[in-house]
Amino acid sequence: MGMTQDEVASFLGIGRSAYSNYEDGRREPPLDVLEKFADLVGCDLATLYEEDEEHVKSQLICSFRTEGLTNNDLEEIASFKKLVLSYLKMERLLYE
Repeated sequence: MGMTQDEVASFLGIGRSAYSNYEDGRREPPLDVLEKFADLVGCDLATLYEEDEEHVKSQLICSFRTEGLTNNDLEEIASFKKLVLSYLKMERLLYE
């Protein structure tokens, strides 16, 4: 997404070193951090564990420029992505 570790960590409410440990696989992030990250990137929590890169790409709702965004901006984007993801799930369930 073009965000720095500092920007993502700040959005998640954790330190950059903790985020770095999660990103590098040295530590497992807690569920609340995973949920907030999934909201930010616009995917299901399960998608974060998906090994098929093409499947992951197909699950991402949208991308955006991150230059100059505040934490409040990121919160709004994450909320919108969560809303869209919920809508898509409901549509899929209704028409299956």
